[in-house]
This record gives sequence, C-alpha cells and structure tokens, in this order.
Amino acid sequence: MKVFRGLPNAASRAPCALTIGNFDGVHRGHQTLLARVTSAAKQLGLDSAVMTFEPHPREYFASRMGDPSKAPSRIANLRDKLRSLAEAGVDRVVVEHFNAHFAALSPQQFVEQVLVEGLHVKWLMIGEDFCFGARRAGTAALLIEAGRQHGFTVEVLPNVLNAGARISSSGVRAALQQGDFAHARQMLGHPYSISGHVIHGKKLGRTLGFPTLNLAVAHKHPALSGIYIVQVHGLAAQPLPAVASIGVRPTVEDSGRVLLETHVFDFNENCYGKVIQVEFLEKLRDEEKYVDLPTLTAAIARDAENARSYFRQKGDVALSATDRI
Repeated sequence: MKVFRGLPNAASRAPCALTIGNFDGVHRGHQTLLARVTSAAKQLGLDSAVMTFEPHPREYFASRMGDPSKAPSRIANLRDKLRSLAEAGVDRVVVEHFNAHFAALSPQQFVEQVLVEGLHVKWLMIGEDFCFGARRAGTAALLIEAGRQHGFTVEVLPNVLNAGARISSSGVRAALQQGDFAHARQMLGHPYSISGHVIHGKKLGRTLGFPTLNLAVAHKHPALSGIYIVQVHGLAAQPLPAVASIGVRPTVEDSGRVLLETHVFDFNENCYGKVIQVEFLEKLRDEEKYVDLPTLTAAIARDAENARSYFRQKGDVALSATDRI
C-alpha cells in the first residue's frame, strides 16, 4: 500500500476508485465500505484509494475556536489506521493535512482541484451522511451531479447496523470510554488495541519495581484513560499478560503528555524500538493523582495483583512472560 502525505504529484497520479473519511477505528461499517471500494476498483481496473485527514477536522475546528475539549477523542493512531486500511486491501492512502486552506475549499473547488485534478477519481463511494467543502455545504446529491459533469460515478453506502443500531466511530468511542470492550469488539470486528514503538521513559517504573514498556500517544485525547488489564502482542509466540496505564501520569509529571505504560508480568528484556500491540481486556479504575510515590507504588501493586487474578481465572492463557502455555 502506498501512502501519500497530501495529494500525489503529477507523476504518481493514477485513475482510482476512491472513498473519503476520517476512518477513526476502521470499524465494521468502514470495512463494508472498503470492501465495496476494493471490489469496484478490481472490476474497473483501477487503484483502490482512501483519502483521510490529519488532524481530524473536528479537532482542527476545536483548536481554531480555542476550545480543544470539543475535539473528539481518538480511537486509533495513524499507524493503526494505516495498518487497518492495508489489511482491507487498499492500494493507496492520501493523508491530507486538514488546515485553513483545505477547510476553505468550496464544494466546486473540492471536486475540481482534489477529486478530478488531484486524484483522477473515476468511481467514488461515500456514506449516507457525507458532506464536503467549506461549511459542509457539499451534499451527496451535489456530488452525484458533479460526477455526471466530470466523468466519475458516485455510489452511496447505506448505514451498516449492529443489533439495529448504526455502527459509527462515535459509538465505538462511547463503548471504549465506558470500558465495554465486548461491545467495542462487536463494532470493530476485532479486539481493541494500540500499537507503537517502545520508547525510553524516565525509568521510574523500574525504580518502583514495576518496569514498563512505554508507547507515546501522539494525540492528546485518546478514547481510553485509566488503568487496564491488557495483553501484549509482539514479544513472544503468544500474547503476554500485563497491566497498563494510559493517561498523563499526574503523580509524577504535569506536562500534559499522554503515555501508554505497560507492565508485562515477569518480563525485563530490553526491547526499545520494537513495535508492540497492546490489547485491552478490562478496565480496573480511573487514573488518579497520589500524594507520594509510596502511595502510587501500593496502587500499582494492587492493580498488578488484580490483573494477575483476572488471568488466573481465565485458565487457558499465559500468566506471565515466563509461563509457556
């Protein structure tokens, strides 16, 4: 899969079957849409393509209005989004920088400059609620008419339902925030996880007796916050049991940086730079600020023991990094 930051240059442009969206989480509704796009591309002899955005448009507008709290929480980082799109069989992804210039494009400019000239679109699929152009003035009907004028076909995908309810990124966010990982899995079609490179931290966890594998979280509003029972993929043949914290670490720093810290039971190998995947299983509690490090250490110990108890009750999983099942 080819990934472009912004519209491809003239030499890299090829006729394509395209869909457009944020694709946060690439849930089952997205997967249905992508399956149709890749199928149409194959039938028409085109590249299958996705245009997505960084930052999320609502995040951009929230920042512009001076109220970042209005930005939606993020289900997936860009790495995980691109991995999901690749798994769906997409040939090319355009990650468009959503900025003032892009936001100001009129529907006509969007069609002519982006779809026709920039991407050479021949077939386009959109969802029922798709809007485009400045102030979301462009509608599906307008896009269908534009397709007639410029020589591309437009299809509209009906909503995909789960138990009678529309599957949406908003629904996945709500399930994750409530700690309902079973419901999130139904909508995503797979367990919820976050992946990334293991980075160096302050080594505080090691000092406290709970060494952690640290992943940076690029966006400040992840869909999860708190302490979780997890299992880690990418360190051994089977996933390893662990406990994880995702948040701003209020007891030990005040920078506002979001970090995912994972303590894998009985694991102390050097794996900086390695890509791991942290799968979330159950929420233990919210993140808290403690009065001192001993109090924090005691809380971590309780969390670790609660997580170990969870895995012991499962019966058919590894109980630590040294346990081979």
